[in-house]
Amino acid sequence: MTHYAEEMDRLKERLLAMASHAESAVARSIRALVERDDALAREVEAEDNVIDQLEIEIDDIAIHLLAKAPLATDLRLTTVAMKISQNLERVGDSSVTIARRAIDLGAEPQLKPYVDIPRMAAMSLEMLRDAISAFIDHDPAKARAVVPRDSDVDNINRQLHRELSSYMVERPATITRCLNLMVISKSLERVADHAQNIAEEVVYLYEAIDIRHSAPKPNEAQNPGS
Repeated sequence: MTHYAEEMDRLKERLLAMASHAESAVARSIRALVERDDALAREVEAEDNVIDQLEIEIDDIAIHLLAKAPLATDLRLTTVAMKISQNLERVGDSSVTIARRAIDLGAEPQLKPYVDIPRMAAMSLEMLRDAISAFIDHDPAKARAVVPRDSDVDNINRQLHRELSSYMVERPATITRCLNLMVISKSLERVADHAQNIAEEVVYLYEAIDIRHSAPKPNEAQNPGS
């Protein structure tokens, strides 16, 4: 195996390690929220630097590979790997936001049973897993199937925001808790966005077609002026 091929394999391996860490961080931050486990939430915060360091390492490997004038397919893989790692780093940031809000919420009585938030987390993480799986399996069809699922997560986020807004009006004492839950919901909606971004990059990688912005989301189509 040539040194170039070894570096390319290392790039893929670090990217998969980063995906695993990012997925785990989100899952653990939600568990910390549901189980009111401050120690677990602080672990998520503390371990975010692992994801950050992997992004730096991936960028470093990619820059070395780009300097070697790769073939078009290798060029696409290298640039897509950098974009995927950027999205994964933001998934890690979202997990830290959730963990911090979970600590705040743990200091007060629970507002209501958590149903929508764990559901959003499960949907967002499944999107992320499928997008990464499509990358590993060279499966652009699987990646394309991830993209429309983002609107389902958006819908739950909007529904939860409406419900929490009503809570704040009817019970002002719940405002802080409601705002924290809104931030968590929005963070999960962003995880789904990043999963969608990764899926779109996978389609570009294997089909050389850029499907970003190719079709409006359902709510955008209905509200073109918003």
